[in-house]
Amino acid sequence: MEVCANSVSSALAAEAGGAIRVELCDNLPEGGTTPSYAQIKLAKKLLKIKVYPIIRPRGGDFLYSDVEFELMKEDIMICRSLNCDGIVIGILKSDGSIDVKRCRELVELAGPMGVTFHRAFDMCSSLERGLEDIIGIGCERVLTSGAEASAVQGASVIRTLINQAAGRITIMPGAGISIKNIESLIYATGAKEFHASARSSVDSGMQFRNQSLAMGAESDEFSYSLTNTETVKKLIELSNQVQ
Repeated sequence: MEVCANSVSSALAAEAGGAIRVELCDNLPEGGTTPSYAQIKLAKKLLKIKVYPIIRPRGGDFLYSDVEFELMKEDIMICRSLNCDGIVIGILKSDGSIDVKRCRELVELAGPMGVTFHRAFDMCSSLERGLEDIIGIGCERVLTSGAEASAVQGASVIRTLINQAAGRITIMPGAGISIKNIESLIYATGAKEFHASARSSVDSGMQFRNQSLAMGAESDEFSYSLTNTETVKKLIELSNQVQ
């Protein structure tokens, strides 16, 4: 079980729940962007499990400018300097194909770190061709929902991708994975690794609350999302029962 952690606190909760790895992100409502230097450094200092920061300079599409590409390279070098176990990347061309040249450059720059290709894959124009490109680039796994809104909806496509991969790369289902569907997803896809945020809402400790304004929060200013340790434990428990 890999957990998508939106903070060091979430990463610690994921580790306590038994996760083997965290994808460390910021701004999950935008699909995840690169966390700060401090988040990455502290995660590596406090966690014993693997830390894979996402290398994504902004939300939106996966077609990046030259400046954004340079930012990605700088972030990868920071991750190397902090001894991260891996990184998570994904770049597309305007026609929806995998940007093989740029992605290969990032994989080579990552050096000894592992590389996961994120759900930019689900936005590519051909999953079949895209998977072969990602294997050729040298990524160790690809995160996918089968190009659907959730892994449940894309389960049959995920199984097809696993068959196509034939052990050359790990296909890791993600998006909407929960206690309610993890067992059925294992049966439906045959996947061995899964990706979930396992988050729940935490109420703010603020006693004084100005309800007249918002600072840009997704819902309100007086709650936030945090990975739930017990949810992670339950996901792993259910997975082990099936496998």
